[in-house]
This record gives sequence, structure tokens and C-alpha cells, in this order.
Amino acid sequence: MMKFLTARWEHLLFANYVVDPELLAPYAPPKTRVDLFEGKCFVSLVAFWFHETRVLGIKVPFHTRFEEVNLRFYVTPESDHSRRGVTFIKEIVPLKIIPWVANTLFRENYVCRSMSHEHATPRFGYSWDKPPQHTFQITLNASPIFPIAGSVEEFITEHYWGYAGTKHRTLEYQVEHPQWPCARVDDYKLSVDFAHNYGTRFAILNDQRPHSVLYAAGSDVSVFFPNRL
Repeated sequence: MMKFLTARWEHLLFANYVVDPELLAPYAPPKTRVDLFEGKCFVSLVAFWFHETRVLGIKVPFHTRFEEVNLRFYVTPESDHSRRGVTFIKEIVPLKIIPWVANTLFRENYVCRSMSHEHATPRFGYSWDKPPQHTFQITLNASPIFPIAGSVEEFITEHYWGYAGTKHRTLEYQVEHPQWPCARVDDYKLSVDFAHNYGTRFAILNDQRPHSVLYAAGSDVSVFFPNRL
């Protein structure tokens, strides 16, 4: 398989919520189903930093470093439940060309918004829309460690396939990276209007406390060209 994109994904923040699977079922791409962990259905707000980004091995000027915030959940293809994957409700970035490329090639749902970040150990955070209407910040108070096999931390951070689709077609693409050490976070600030960002169906998250908040330092990542599922 040919690599489409390589980058470093750094300072990843995860806010993980338990929801009714029926909330997410309409968003599962065809030929996939919602993947549960110990009977729980998770949806995650994920914020992170792209660095040293290359497309087909080429650095695109002014597009190598940027923030992303996405709302994602976990799926598995009906044909192979060993493949643990993610699919996205929406992905927010600050550069206009990225939505055009990703939405065209990968059938994703990227949008462009103004964004900023704070990376000053032990504080990490991301904000979007001006003035900063939405903010996800954490203060790290524990050293990241490799997640225990079978833990919720492993389930959230170790997905190596992405799925996106329309009514009649689903694309599958591989995401390659080493296992990420991660840390649970108790000191965090979430000021996000989920209904504004992701639609009224997700307004229930506005007043819901996350099941867990995680931090991962990240690593080099490769995203491969998609294939039809």
C-alpha cells in the first residue's frame, strides 16, 4: 500500500464519553458497525498537533504544522471484526486546503476554523473559533505509560484503521504508528458547545462529564491511500 501522508501527531488530548449506541448508529459507514468496549459505546473528542507533515513525501509550504480537533467513534467492519477502526463526525483544522483534499479523497467531513494551541509542559490545550469559543485544556500530573492490555486506555488509543463513507460506498484506510504511552488526566478544562460544532444530536455531551480524559505524547504517523471496503 502507498502512503498518502506522513507526519508527527503530538500532544494528543482525548475526552471520552459513554453514549447510547443508537446515537452513533446513523453515522456508522455502510458495512461497519459500532464497536463497543465491555458493553460501553464511546465517542471521543480528540485534539492534537500536526508537525512535519508531508503529502506523498513532499512538504507543502505553510501546511506542515497545524492543529486538529475531531469528534470520533469506534467501528469495526462487518467482514473482519479484528480490525479496530474509527470514523469521524467532523474534523476541524485551520487550513482551507485540507478540507478540500480530505473530503474529496477520503470522504471525510473536514471544516476550516480559526484555531490556536498551548504547549507548555505540563499544560497543553487547543482552542477554536474567535474569540476562543471552544477550549480543551489539560494539566498533566502523571507520566505517560504504555496502556495495560485490555484496558479502556488501550481501546481508545490503539486503532489503526479509518472508515468513511456515503450511502453507497465505504472507504477503508490504514493508519500506522507505534503504541502510544498515555496518562489519565484529572485536571482539565472542557468548554465546548457540542451542539454548535457537531449538531443538535450531540447536545447531550454539553452537560455530561467525560468517562475519562487522556493525554498521549504521540509519534510519527503514516496514513495510507484508501481502498473501497
